[in-house]
Amino acid sequence: MFMEERHRAILDLLEENKSVSVGEIQKKFNVGYETAKRDLRILEEGGLLKRTHGGAIPLRQVAAGKPPKVTERDVVEIKENYMAIAMYALSMLENNDVIYLPSATVGYFMAQRLPEHLKLRIVTNSIVIAEELRKRDHVSVIILGGEMDQKGHCYDAIAAETIRRLRFDKCFLTSAALSADFGLSIQRTGAIDFWGALIGSAKQVIGLYPAEKIGFESVVSICPAEKLNVLVTDWEAAEKDLKAFDEKGIRVIVVEREEEQQG
Repeated sequence: MFMEERHRAILDLLEENKSVSVGEIQKKFNVGYETAKRDLRILEEGGLLKRTHGGAIPLRQVAAGKPPKVTERDVVEIKENYMAIAMYALSMLENNDVIYLPSATVGYFMAQRLPEHLKLRIVTNSIVIAEELRKRDHVSVIILGGEMDQKGHCYDAIAAETIRRLRFDKCFLTSAALSADFGLSIQRTGAIDFWGALIGSAKQVIGLYPAEKIGFESVVSICPAEKLNVLVTDWEAAEKDLKAFDEKGIRVIVVEREEEQQG
């Protein structure tokens, strides 16, 4: 089968199943891992699909603001890239920093693996992260109050008002989606004031965005992308997306897979 024929067949598969994984392409077309990834990269560059972590989804699904489908076989790889981003973020910390940790998986990974040689003051709106931090003698914790949601997070006006009384050396953020045109975006309007307060209180805003969140647009824009001073993402991020952030003056850092670092 010629490459062009395989590409048409991949698009047909995507149309039928609403998502396609690299593994499915390898199996169906008897090609290697790198070939399958290259096929998706070429199709994305042609504006025919949107790559996600470990596969792709149709562009119309992106436009509708739907998150990429994640299958069980993607879970290990997703944890790998979230952990790599978290570990890089930890390397940015300095002694006596005042930081904000996001109430998300990458923030929890950071809380679990804080370097013990640094004294830190950490602000969080998550009772789960606060409980993890409570075990550490070298960390001073400020937990933001207010009305708590079912996940144990506070985003309301009380939390936002507390943030305005604080100053962060580094504010680590991640949201539902990030694009160069629409900026940082979330799914609900109720947290806009909270996010604005965080960004306004930070000396440095650092976005922690796995590749599957980049290039998407959720429902509500929090702020323009250039409010980020630094963007930390992973090896699956599309080059055209990274170039767009770079052109806005954002320092872009792409973390590598562990085996690539060892190689």
